[in-house]
Amino acid sequence: MSCLWDSIAPSGATISGEFHGRGASVALEELAAGSTFGAAALESLRGRSVLIATHEQLPAALALVELDGVARRMVLCTPDLTPEQLAGVAATAQADAIVWEAASATSAPGSLAPYVVTPRPVPGLIERRASLATEWILLTSGTTGEPKLVVHTLQSLGGALPTQTRSGPQSIWSTFYDIRRYGGLQIYLRAVLSGSPLVLSSSGEQTPDFLARAAVAGVTHISGTPSHWRRALMSGQAAILKPEYVRLSGEVADQAVLDNLRAVYPTARIAHAFASTEAGVAFDVNDGLAGFPVALVDHPTGGIELKVVDHTLRIRSGRNAARYLGAAPGVLVSDDGYVDTGDMVELADGRYYFRGRVGGVINVGGLKVYPEEVESVLNADPRVRMSLVRARRNPITGAVVVADVVLANPAAPDAPDAVKSDLLDACRRNLAAHKVPAMLRFVPALEFTPAGKLVRPNA
Repeated sequence: MSCLWDSIAPSGATISGEFHGRGASVALEELAAGSTFGAAALESLRGRSVLIATHEQLPAALALVELDGVARRMVLCTPDLTPEQLAGVAATAQADAIVWEAASATSAPGSLAPYVVTPRPVPGLIERRASLATEWILLTSGTTGEPKLVVHTLQSLGGALPTQTRSGPQSIWSTFYDIRRYGGLQIYLRAVLSGSPLVLSSSGEQTPDFLARAAVAGVTHISGTPSHWRRALMSGQAAILKPEYVRLSGEVADQAVLDNLRAVYPTARIAHAFASTEAGVAFDVNDGLAGFPVALVDHPTGGIELKVVDHTLRIRSGRNAARYLGAAPGVLVSDDGYVDTGDMVELADGRYYFRGRVGGVINVGGLKVYPEEVESVLNADPRVRMSLVRARRNPITGAVVVADVVLANPAAPDAPDAVKSDLLDACRRNLAAHKVPAMLRFVPALEFTPAGKLVRPNA
């Protein structure tokens, strides 16, 4: 795969695909005779390290097509970065140019040359020529501190994805993710490489509004985190979509969210995938069950090798990122070529189940508690839409388990005390005593990261 444009527009082929943003749409064929930068500006970006820092996803989606094979390095900046974080990213990436909309182009960090993108390609003579193997730099989505910069190539990101060999009805893709995050970028590349339309979400857009846009566009394939999907289910608008394919990734997909999606989308194929910015996509699970079969570890397929060491999942494949940028932010790939995902798994009845992140374990008197394991018990109650389990300090045990629960129908006639008693009884039946919440409270909502994941104070 030489560059993204060559994959979209192979010699003599019809260019298909389009991006639908909030309030504007652009067909990729417009890039055959125009540029969002202008011909001269685009050529002046050749060989540069470029921050793509637009607020909206639509201009970023176009910039990725235009700059792959032209820029030396593209840094996919998310709109939640503070000015200080943006300046730090620019320094680490040795950036010398920044791309953004006119409304943002007031002061560029440091000495970066600012380039303003237009809402749609401006007609002009464009010679699209790939001269570089562009590095694609993604930022990790941690909830605190400075993001790490992860180095990918188009091959590691999209080399295993299908290209334009469509047959049958056209797929229409969408994702709750921002395409500048790994989960969203995978959907972006699936759509672009297959010549399919892509409906983009928008920063700050309310879930019902996005669902309505996706429904009007006739979206057939859509992805998001389990938290994205729980919010969609809570909105009461999830059923306006009629998808053929529903995908979950980025967090543990428990049985409750899979069953709830099956109830709303009885004819759709529902899959949950494991992927991370560093490790890439490891596998999809399509059997409707939480966790993944042990056979995926014992029998490598598709050039992807998995192993479990000290209860953490490790991955080796051509989809792994190459390295981190910057002054030794940590080892990405171990000496044997595996990426340690930091995700804890536990084997039970021939299936591995995700238990949470290494750094998220709660220590109760020397005994470990995985928050996601407790949440899966709480979420199994049909009266619960989602929950968050966390630690609270305790002078005797060091910490105790507490849980915040969002009810599926807060106005239901069930007495809160009775529901609370039922939930705690379920925990006592299914969990060891030290894992049972010492306190459980009902809350109207939970906090999410910009990546669409639950904010976990222990992570």
